[in-house]
Amino acid sequence: MSKIYANKIAAFLNKEPRDFTRPDIVKYIKANGVKMVNFRYVAGDGRLKTLNFIINDEKYLDRILSAGERVDGSSLFKSIDAGSSDLYVVPRYRTAFVNPFSPVPAVDILCGFYTADGKPFASAPGEVLRRAEAEFTKTAGAEFHALGELEYYIVSPRNPLYPTAAQKGYHESQPFAKWEALRVEAMAAIAEAGGRIKYGHSEVGLIRAEDSEMAQQEIEFLPVPASDAADQLAVAKWMISAIGHKYGVVISFAPKISIGHAGSGLHVHTCLLKNGRNIMLEKGSLSAPARKLIAGFMELAAPMTAFGNTVPTSYFRLVPHQEAPINVCWAYRNRSALVRIPLGWTNAAGMVKDANPGSATPSVDPAQTVEFRSADGSAAVHLLLAGLCVAARRGFERKDALAYADKFFVDKNIYHKEHAALLGKLPKLPSSCWASAESLAKYRSVFEAKGVFTPQLVDGLIKRLKAYDDSNLSERLYGKEEEIKKLVDEYLYC
Repeated sequence: MSKIYANKIAAFLNKEPRDFTRPDIVKYIKANGVKMVNFRYVAGDGRLKTLNFIINDEKYLDRILSAGERVDGSSLFKSIDAGSSDLYVVPRYRTAFVNPFSPVPAVDILCGFYTADGKPFASAPGEVLRRAEAEFTKTAGAEFHALGELEYYIVSPRNPLYPTAAQKGYHESQPFAKWEALRVEAMAAIAEAGGRIKYGHSEVGLIRAEDSEMAQQEIEFLPVPASDAADQLAVAKWMISAIGHKYGVVISFAPKISIGHAGSGLHVHTCLLKNGRNIMLEKGSLSAPARKLIAGFMELAAPMTAFGNTVPTSYFRLVPHQEAPINVCWAYRNRSALVRIPLGWTNAAGMVKDANPGSATPSVDPAQTVEFRSADGSAAVHLLLAGLCVAARRGFERKDALAYADKFFVDKNIYHKEHAALLGKLPKLPSSCWASAESLAKYRSVFEAKGVFTPQLVDGLIKRLKAYDDSNLSERLYGKEEEIKKLVDEYLYC
């Protein structure tokens, strides 16, 4: 009996992508008139790169699928010297998908980087994440799964029809929500590429200028192993941008595109699995493993901005009295906190029965997650998730993890005036790329422990963040609207 697969290759083979082999890829290509194979890989700048191959014959196809190809590593990673810069890119068959944009029928495959001696390139973002996952599992005895909430703006000529008020776009429907068709097209393409999508919707941000408007959107994913979650986000950002280009509109994942309006975050939900079971709850309450996870997030929240908030305008989003956090704390269902514990379907049976009287009550498994809310669309997604894995491991290594986590728990909206005193007692996130780099330098030994982050990679991140020279940037630009707009435009595409 055939299953339902969004991925066209999986549907053709009636086979899970994780089980794809080289002969499977060749079989699909031959049967479907595919003329091109594209290798894709995330380089040092966090962007998805491309290498195109025209299929000359079956022998050549087998060669590239078997052995990959050489690339100039010094052009992809600043840490590599041009004097000895060759790297291999080798395809990972389980990531294969049909390219929805190519004018020539094409199959795309994500690749890993390897050195001259055939070993994984240690500073490649995907390899850093793979090591981080492995070390977490060794320590915690559980798998680290994650999902991203991908927020972005669509910038287009102003449409006077069916207006929606500013900051009132949340879950609005077409025609009052603009560009639903683009979002739906993107969701379908991402799913065909293997993205495990949960849902999509119009977000709160709606900005109207004299001759343009900016409509905020969100696509949220389902929990998968951290490496898969990062790959899916990288592919999704590329696909959404490509579809925006087709429509002739600007797609921006930038953390802030207009001061005073909602910015775009990249919230990451995390959960722990053991023997395939979510272990975030125990007798209906947050479990000890979940609280250890939170302890690690609390301790390393500040240096995590080096991976999740990587441009100066990131810190125009992390300001008081917004839903983006600036204080290190955690809470249940509280969007002013850095880490939020959302609803987890712990009491689902009753509401399902009430909504569907007379129907058999289905079994609904709890799906508790812990949401990390500071990151934004400038994030290097593989390094961000690697950092979260390191932070989670740190929580499991602490003997005082549960007591440490409790010190950061709040049960109030910390931005209400009556709770203002609480703000002064909570640690704050860095306020600039420069401060973020300083924090990473302070904690670098934690990230470099067990060989997860390489010293060369950390050196490069610190150098890049400090190069912005953005200490006290908000104070320097206060009231200077033209300079602020120029800076926002500079990082519109992150």
